Amino acid sequence: MAAITAALVGELRAKTDAPMMECKKALTEADGDMVRAEEILRVKLGSKASKAASRITAEGVVATYIANGVGALVEVNCETDFVTKNDDFLKLANTVAKLIAEHNPADLAALGALPLDGKTVEEQRAALIGRIGENMSIRRFQRFSTPAKLTSYLHGTRIGVMVEYDGADEQVGKDVAMHIAAMKPVSLSSDQVPADLIERERSVAHLKAVESGKPAEIATKMVEGSVQKFLKEVSLFNQPFVKNDKQTVEQMLKAANTAVKAFTMFIVGEGIEKKQDDFAAEVAAQVAAAKQA
Repeated sequence: MAAITAALVGELRAKTDAPMMECKKALTEADGDMVRAEEILRVKLGSKASKAASRITAEGVVATYIANGVGALVEVNCETDFVTKNDDFLKLANTVAKLIAEHNPADLAALGALPLDGKTVEEQRAALIGRIGENMSIRRFQRFSTPAKLTSYLHGTRIGVMVEYDGADEQVGKDVAMHIAAMKPVSLSSDQVPADLIERERSVAHLKAVESGKPAEIATKMVEGSVQKFLKEVSLFNQPFVKNDKQTVEQMLKAANTAVKAFTMFIVGEGIEKKQDDFAAEVAAQVAAAKQA
């Protein structure tokens, strides 16, 4: 049996917003497996336990650059929202996006080694940390190079989307980019949804079906129905178009004689949890009090 520590309970609560004792019970049932515990909470508590999927918990910006069929999307993180408005920080993010497009670095290490104003990108990052007094990092990037068209959309500076498409009407490409920022699909089509996401959804659906007490045959149909609904909700082509929910994105693209080939979306801080000041101590105290009770 895995040890269910106060820190582990605190981590699950921060990811799900579920009550602390429910988190402890879920972790105990899951033998300390965080992913499994999240699934248990989703079954017991519903959508409240799935907030981590959309909650942004780190600061920073997404920057984009497009020129001559080449584009780049980059996420640069910092500690506080205050720094995201700093001109030097924003300049670094935008400059890095341009460097990625122009030099095609293989990875973050190669990006850090690129020259920038007499130093390397990494040296400029370190120098900016020294001036501002706050840590920052280049977290991830995606580069496009295509004979087709590219467009990007920034929702503020926290959500960035780049779309590769073919079509005469450039507004259609921009509309798709805005749709992606709003609806957050994970793939173009349902057959491209990552297998691990499908299996996780299937597992949650199975647990819900079992708890419903329905006969096995009906429960199986419930599971498959839930999985198919999930696939439609997270695949771009199957989603109702945000500007006209009477048609899917696929139908809209067909009517506009446009084909979307690929997209990338970055959400600032996605998957990163902020430090909770002395939260573990708070959890430990409440768990201890519950044990005594």
